[in-house]
Amino acid sequence: MTVELVTGDLTAARVDVIVNAANSSLLGGGGVDGAIHRKGGPAILEDCRKLRAGHYGRGLAVGQAVATTAGRLAARWVVHTVGPVWSATEDRAGLLRDCYRNSLEVAAGLGASSVAFPLISSGIYRWPKEDAARQAFTVFRTLPPGIELVRLVVFDAETREAAEKALPVLRLP
Repeated sequence: MTVELVTGDLTAARVDVIVNAANSSLLGGGGVDGAIHRKGGPAILEDCRKLRAGHYGRGLAVGQAVATTAGRLAARWVVHTVGPVWSATEDRAGLLRDCYRNSLEVAAGLGASSVAFPLISSGIYRWPKEDAARQAFTVFRTLPPGIELVRLVVFDAETREAAEKALPVLRLP
């Protein structure tokens, strides 16, 4: 099992699965979601529309995960998950960990061995970056069978610095 922290472009990751920090509609948006849809092309949106026409007619719930094609991305699949919005008055950390855990389970179910994640909920959903990384690394300590590589891809130096502060979580028993 390998866990990597890298700075770069998530949409360029050469892995089996790229995880999308999606909105509940699954129909594209801004940030990571918009970048994945733009670079991956219309096949991703087509798969998302099929999901919305079926089991996910009301959208995807926070913490849940579902897979689509990756379209023109280097990955084989995109796993979409909806992160929680940060709250100073309500502990939603379990929902954030569910995003990572459920995405990994979906990826393992697809037969994937490598997965790249963004730092879920740390953008427009305002989750403090160091704590968002701590939640991710807590989940990454125990990966489902078959998952050999997990890569947390951050966008900039500030986010990387925050995530590096949370790295010791990986070494705890």
